[in-house]
Amino acid sequence: MRPARDRAFFASLQGFRLASVPNDLIAGLLLAAIAIPEQLAIARLAGMPAQTGLYAFAAGSLAFAIFGANRYLSTGADSTIAPIFAGAIAAIAAGSSASYPTLVAALALLTGIVLLVAGVLRAGWIADLLSIPVTTGFLAGIAVHIVVGQLPLVLGVPAGSRPLLLALAALVHDAPHANGATVLIGSCVILLALAAERINPRLPGALLGLVAAGSAVAVFHLQQRGVAVLGSLSSAMPHLTLPLVNAHDALQLAPVALIVALVCMVQTAVVMRSYPSHPDLPEDPSRDFVAVGIGSIAAAFLGAFAVNASPPRTAVAASSGARSQLAGIFAVAAVVLLAIFGARLAACLPLAALGGVLIFIAMRISRVGEMLRIARLGGSEIWLVVAAALLVIVFPVEIGTLLAIALSLVRGIYIVARPPSTELVRIPGTTIWWPPEGERGERVDGVLVFAPAAPITFTNGQYIVSRLRELIAAAPQPVRLVVLEGGGIIDVDYTGATVVCAEIAALRARGITVAVARLQGERARSAAVRTGLVAAIGSDRVFQSVYEALGAPEV
Repeated sequence: MRPARDRAFFASLQGFRLASVPNDLIAGLLLAAIAIPEQLAIARLAGMPAQTGLYAFAAGSLAFAIFGANRYLSTGADSTIAPIFAGAIAAIAAGSSASYPTLVAALALLTGIVLLVAGVLRAGWIADLLSIPVTTGFLAGIAVHIVVGQLPLVLGVPAGSRPLLLALAALVHDAPHANGATVLIGSCVILLALAAERINPRLPGALLGLVAAGSAVAVFHLQQRGVAVLGSLSSAMPHLTLPLVNAHDALQLAPVALIVALVCMVQTAVVMRSYPSHPDLPEDPSRDFVAVGIGSIAAAFLGAFAVNASPPRTAVAASSGARSQLAGIFAVAAVVLLAIFGARLAACLPLAALGGVLIFIAMRISRVGEMLRIARLGGSEIWLVVAAALLVIVFPVEIGTLLAIALSLVRGIYIVARPPSTELVRIPGTTIWWPPEGERGERVDGVLVFAPAAPITFTNGQYIVSRLRELIAAAPQPVRLVVLEGGGIIDVDYTGATVVCAEIAALRARGITVAVARLQGERARSAAVRTGLVAAIGSDRVFQSVYEALGAPEV
């Protein structure tokens, strides 16, 4: 059987059997039960009409079913990206002639185009640019924004658009004036959702909470007690429109689209790898980027917002026995039926319940367990979690997100720019050369075996040379031979080679010979030849092992 990703369309239906339909139907109904309250709440988080959350879910799910490859991945409105674009677009809308919904849809279109281009260019590697500690901290910061933004709904106090720290101060000031009925509704929804997840993650605790909250409003006339409600959803089908904005607005939206697209790529890749279609076959993140991008473009034409992969909904689909993306199609059918026949049910749905659903979602994405594992196993990397979270919390969320991404990139560059570059010693009685471990290991008089454990590039060439000079100066005997142990050198660029070649010439002028051993990778060998590094060392001084280099009469 060919891998599912080889099919042009409906890849998850590769090897489809009618016997799988009941599994997909059950999984689809459970997926809809989880998605409906979540999508309504996230639409509110995005500052959009509640029904646009359902449009986003339908667009994302159908697009992924047609163009995606992963069997389980669920797409739609997402609480991770909603706070990012909501704040940014609110600021843009203040100085634009375009309406907020138009700008949101235009951003979805731009985000979809970025994802589409990234997928076509096979840019799946971009998803690896964010480390787990930075991603964990970023999500924790997003969770704080969600909680602070929804607490006014749960408390029944006025909500305003203000920076997070000012919003916290306002909450402290207004908390004594909270509406008791509203607090009870929001708290019960949160507790019910948590209890259902603890009993069985497939239980639609959030949906049960919304139904119970709406029933309580209708039976006890809680609107008369100050409980705000969502109001009826529009039962009219959405019109296909092209969200056009002027060039100035498009330029302002472009950086936000890049940030949202990068977050979507990272989250899509993480979800896809966590729930692979075939345990023994590699996943194709680039293809799934295309599918999520098309989902965002479709959502834009429906007047909705950008979509993203959902870890919890994907987990529900996988654990419920889904066999293909038919589960997502069945879930969309259930959502469409709700939009047509159940739109009036939202008239009694309290906003506090939707706020409770979002706070529950924020608690799930905060990844406390992951933070504890990083603290236990990652050493100082826990400070990356703290730094990323603080950046997202202290700054406006879109700027904080960009800074968190930059933090991850800077750390990656630092690791390459300051690689372990150490002397190796010989383990007694062997031909193995290893980093010194206490008193174990022996040196050869006049020989320094030097191992730069990284590609030699413009980022680290000077550092590697400076480390070599330090070790030569600290050697117990005058050095006459330097052996570059190249096992960790996977590449050489022009700048790095130029710096090292200059040092080789300087060493030769001091009477020190340089050889290289174990330059194993084909990419590294060809780069060393192309950039002139081998010529500077001498092709007769390139060896397969340190042992061979020490025994060579030429050296």
